[in-house]
Amino acid sequence: MVGVSTMSKVVLLSDDKAGFSMIEQLVPEMTTHILSFLDYSSLCSLSMTSSLMGKTANDDNLWKSLYHQDFQEEEGTVTPFNRWKAYYAATKTLMNANFEFVNIMTAKSLPRMSRLWLTAHWVTCFSDSGKRYTGYEAVMERLEDLFDSWEFWFDFDAFDVEARIRTEWAWVTMFTSHHVAVDGPLRITNVFELHDNRWFMVHHYCSIVPTGGAEDNE
Repeated sequence: MVGVSTMSKVVLLSDDKAGFSMIEQLVPEMTTHILSFLDYSSLCSLSMTSSLMGKTANDDNLWKSLYHQDFQEEEGTVTPFNRWKAYYAATKTLMNANFEFVNIMTAKSLPRMSRLWLTAHWVTCFSDSGKRYTGYEAVMERLEDLFDSWEFWFDFDAFDVEARIRTEWAWVTMFTSHHVAVDGPLRITNVFELHDNRWFMVHHYCSIVPTGGAEDNE
């Protein structure tokens, strides 16, 4: 039997399926491989070009690969509560909410912070000294005092940011540097709850990592 090269197959398909784009005529494995180089926005846009590309661009393995590329490198440590595309989208909105927290802390904006937190009596905030503040009003008062302090200034270059989602609640862990005289970077844990398709913060915990770096405390 005479072998047919991949390029020859593409040419033959082009002759047989006039009206289809070149990428739609590739073998599925090659199409999936090509699409694996696209980012979130590009994949979403491509999925709306045709029914065939919509099916291909929504491939679960494709979104799983993109998730591990953008958010979590380790395989086997995440089990999505839904398909990988939905889990990727949820993680992206969660990370956006967490980075809004980072930006608010840098800007010292209490109005923006008040909109980020869930208005509930049970939300909690822990300071780096270990003191707990419970309830929306108490948390806002603590943050207002913190923002008003002339000593307070974060160089909020967050690193080692990781997120986990459990349907309607999630948590984000990260490390950040701090310009107040402390013994090391800060380890931060933020917990969020999903309401009306929006993530609201419900818990914040901050602790100082001893000198030696975050790596020594993993």
